[in-house]
Amino acid sequence: MLVTLEGLDGSGKTTALERLRDEFPAAMFTREPTDSWYGESVLRSIGDDDADPLAELFLFTADHADHLVRVVRPALDAGRLVVSDRFADSRYAYQAATLAAYDNLAVDDPLDYVREIHAPFTRRPDRTVYLDVDPETAAERAGATNKLERVDYLRRVRENYERLVEEDGERFVRVDATRSRDRVAADVVSAVEAAVE
Repeated sequence: MLVTLEGLDGSGKTTALERLRDEFPAAMFTREPTDSWYGESVLRSIGDDDADPLAELFLFTADHADHLVRVVRPALDAGRLVVSDRFADSRYAYQAATLAAYDNLAVDDPLDYVREIHAPFTRRPDRTVYLDVDPETAAERAGATNKLERVDYLRRVRENYERLVEEDGERFVRVDATRSRDRVAADVVSAVEAAVE
C-alpha cells in the first residue's frame, strides 16, 4: 500500500512522519524531492527565484520517475507499506500554481497539463493524508525562506489541493493542521491505521 502525506510547507508533515515511524517501524519511509542527484537538482531550482518554471516542472518530474523506479515500486512489490512525504499531488498543486503565471505556455488548465505529463508512468496513492492549513499560517511556520513558501503563491497551491481533494475524495483524508502538533500527528496516525486495516 502506498500512503502519501500532502499539504503546504509548514502544515506539520515532519512531525507527523516522526510519529508514523514510531507506529509503523516496518514501513518504507521516503520523500520527494528525493536524496538522489535528481532531487538535488530540484532543490537547487527551488532556491533560484529565476529558475524557468517549465524546466523546474521537468526536474520535479524526473525526480518522481526515478523515485518510483528506484524506491517506491520495489518496496510495494516486496509487500511493504510505503509512506511518502510528498508525491505526485505536490507536483500537481505546486507546479500548476507556478505555471499559471508562466507566459510561455499555452495551456488552458495547468493542473491538468501537469497530471497529463505524469499519467503514463506515475502510480496513484492508495491513501493520501492532506494536512490542511491556511496559507498565512503555513508561510509563518515555514519561514517563507524560498519562493514556494510565500503567501500569495501558497494561496494558489491550496486552491489546487482543494481541487484535487474534490475530484478524488475517496483517496484523501483531510486533517485540520491548524491545531497542535500532537493532535495533528495523532490524526495522521489514525488515518494511516484505518487505511492499512
